[in-house]
Parts: sequence; structure tokens; C-alpha cells
Amino acid sequence: MNEDILIRTDDTGFDRALAFTVPSRNARGRVLRLGPVLETVLSAHAYPKVVKHVLAEALVLTALMGSLLKDEDAQLTFQAQAEGGAVDLLVCDYRNGEVRGYLRHDPDLAERLDEDCSLEAIFGKGFLAITFDLAVSGTRYQGVVPLEGASLAHACESYFAQSEQVPTLIRISVRSNGPRCVAGGLLVQHLPDGEEGKERLHAKDQHPDWEHVAVMAGSVRSEELVDPVLNLEQLVWRLFHEEDEVRVEPLLLLQRGCRCTVEYYREILSRFPESERVDMRDETGQIPVDCAFCSKILHIPA
Repeated sequence: MNEDILIRTDDTGFDRALAFTVPSRNARGRVLRLGPVLETVLSAHAYPKVVKHVLAEALVLTALMGSLLKDEDAQLTFQAQAEGGAVDLLVCDYRNGEVRGYLRHDPDLAERLDEDCSLEAIFGKGFLAITFDLAVSGTRYQGVVPLEGASLAHACESYFAQSEQVPTLIRISVRSNGPRCVAGGLLVQHLPDGEEGKERLHAKDQHPDWEHVAVMAGSVRSEELVDPVLNLEQLVWRLFHEEDEVRVEPLLLLQRGCRCTVEYYREILSRFPESERVDMRDETGQIPVDCAFCSKILHIPA
């Protein structure tokens, strides 16, 4: 791959996600690549390189898992909280193809991080919480796992193993050149029978179909995930072209989504008692709200 990152959006799959299934192997997957959307999110703050890559990885993971949601307006929230490291808070979410993210860090500690440093060096000790809010049913469920492993992707694999009980393989790649940054990811899972609450396939001893799929998916190279001239369909074909059938769905467009509007915050603030809103007002009689996701301050009439 050329180190001069070229971001094209016509046929490469940038800012798109592709869903696929391998029916004969009881497997499903998602593959995506972020370009301009990623740059827009990262440009909201002056992140040092290492923590910028961590946020990029988190955004890819959020979009991969969020794209598994079937219901309109369902939301996935990806949140890491920790202490003792350079980063103490990371929050991303996904809803209807829109992603956003923010990372809070200690600038001095972050600047001293090596590019190949461990997850513990970045976060210290903490946990990863993945929350699903299902708008149709109004239900919410959450899984929490320790921030352990070589990367956030490994922590997410642990989440699926412990909370979802679904064998999952995840690969993430982030590549930057100056201010330009692209990232890609692949998620492959072994499906429960019918995905409708029947026996989980991983409960069966040494299931050969999953072993085969994991080997094929695990062969993906880091540069393939961010290659600007390799589209997503071609990538899936490279991995699974020997299978009898691979089904793909239309590409899902990904966008940066931030809900920081005056109307949105006015509705939120209306839930506070008037006595509390009085204390929030500035000398102009408005309430200033700082949106960490896009680094804007909105002044809300209240």
C-alpha cells in the first residue's frame, strides 16, 4: 500500500460497511473502512498519535458491532473507563449508520506513549462496557468486561465470548500519514442455530465449521483492511472464494453523527428543575453546553 494515503469514496468502500454470510459454515460477518468520517471525528480535538489510533480503533469497533443491529433507531454505545493510564474515558456510539466518538486523556502521559504500547499502558486498569438500546422494544442490555488483552479488539472478543456466548474474530487496522487517517475492520461470528435463541454452536465441542472460518478470516492482512484500491466485496472474496456460497448485502453508508443541536439540548435541559437551570445560566441568561464529541459550545436559551 502506498504510504501517501489516498482517500477515494467512489468504489473503495470508504465510510461504508458490508454485511456478508457464509451459510454453509453458519457464519456471518461485517467488514468496513473509515476515511473522511474518521478524519472528521478525530479533527475535533488535538489528539496525540497513539491515543488518536486508539479512538480510531474504537470507532471501527463501534461501527462493526452497531451494524449488527437490525432495528431502526437502535443504538450501540461503546464506553471504556479507567484509571492509572493516559486515557481515563473513551465513548463512542452508533445509531442508524451514524458514528461519533470522544476520548479524554492526559496530554503529558499520552505524548510519552510508544506506538506499540500495551492496552494497560494506555488505560491503566479499567473496564469496557458495551450497551445496546433497542428502540422498538424499549429494552436495554449491557455487557462489561475488563480492559485486558493486546487491544480493544481483543477486549471485544472477550465481550462476545462472555456476554453473548458467540465465538467472534475481530481484526482492526489503522494507518495514518500526517493529518490523514484511515481505518478498517473485519468481524466474523459463528451463528447460533437460526439466531433465535436455540443452542449456541460454540457449546458443541470443536466445531469444524467455525475453526475453518476463523482460519480463513484470520488470514486477512492489516494492509488489506486499509488498502484504498481494494473494495470491500473484493476483500470478502479473497477470504472466502473457496466457499460454495457467500451472500453479501448492499453497502451501508456510514456518517459522522452528532446530536448537538439547540433543540436537542433544550429538550434535555427541560428535564431539570427550574431551580437547577437557574444555576446553570450565564450572564446572558443562556446555558452554555460544551459538546465533547465535536468540540463546540452551544448557548441554549433557558
